[in-house]
Amino acid sequence: MKPPILIIITSTIILGTMIVLFSSHWLMIWIGFEMNMLAIIPILMKKFNPRAMEASTKYFLTQATASMLLMLGIIINLLHSGHWTISMIPNPIASTVITIALAMKLGLSPFHFWVPEVTQGVPLSSGMVLLTWQKIAPLSVLYQISPSINPNLLVAMAATSVLVGGWGGLNQTQLRKILAYSSIAHMGWMAAIMVYNPTLMILNLTIYIMMTLGTFMLFMYNLSTTTLSLSHTWNKLPLIASLILALMLSLGGLPPLSGFIPKWMIIQELTKNDMIVMPMFMATTALLNLYFYMRLAYATALTMFPSANNTKMKWQFESMKKMIFLPPLIVASTMLLPLTPMLSIMD
Repeated sequence: MKPPILIIITSTIILGTMIVLFSSHWLMIWIGFEMNMLAIIPILMKKFNPRAMEASTKYFLTQATASMLLMLGIIINLLHSGHWTISMIPNPIASTVITIALAMKLGLSPFHFWVPEVTQGVPLSSGMVLLTWQKIAPLSVLYQISPSINPNLLVAMAATSVLVGGWGGLNQTQLRKILAYSSIAHMGWMAAIMVYNPTLMILNLTIYIMMTLGTFMLFMYNLSTTTLSLSHTWNKLPLIASLILALMLSLGGLPPLSGFIPKWMIIQELTKNDMIVMPMFMATTALLNLYFYMRLAYATALTMFPSANNTKMKWQFESMKKMIFLPPLIVASTMLLPLTPMLSIMD
């Protein structure tokens, strides 16, 4: 893709999300979503092949359906309240329809089927945008309407998302699909806390985006898309192998790492709100996620796969990729736990 075109498309994606973030008018929010959706499709089809074409078509159809439902919810709300402003949604039908539309945009279960398929069909860089930047706009709208969302609906979707995110990734060998299921599970954690403490959802989103960006960048640096290609990392780039190990454990939410902060705080907040079964269920299903992250970590850093040559460091061309944001992202994705008291004061 030519640089001027790429700049125009990227700025349209950013502008679409910004319009959603800063608007208080439902029509402007809808327009922001549409701009974002139409501009992301060329990014998904950067490497033009039938798989990318299929993935982009699936993405377009689900997002267009979600936009249609969102407009339906907005119009029902307009008929009942008489204004276009984002505020309390008095009508339960409007609230439910808008929540379902945003859940489709996010890929929350039971509307999650497009996420692994689309992520698998597009290049790593496009998948990175899809699983990070594209989550910001729908979550910001959910944040704004969180007082009027039906808690039972959201908690049900959160529980199924965490379960699907853990269960679906168990048998996968494709890294993009694993990260897609991981995304579904993280969205479930965010949806679970949305009604009770929306600020925690923002914290979870921030840490999730940092961890996912770091993981995708390591895979792009390594040119890995399968567990098999990842398993040769120890031979080529031992340092990268150990960084992938740390990031995988952080994504799984193990205590000394940053990924533990949102899980800890969400479980604490839910138990404060007299919910015992839900956090217990979520913590148990998080073990499924931890299993497939551990499998990746094991394949990457903890085993020495048979190598054709006798020397440990294989001869290779130096990778020319410049990943300037990788060091700060890795530090933020693994070492933020001591900041937890400050974060809890902010909440």
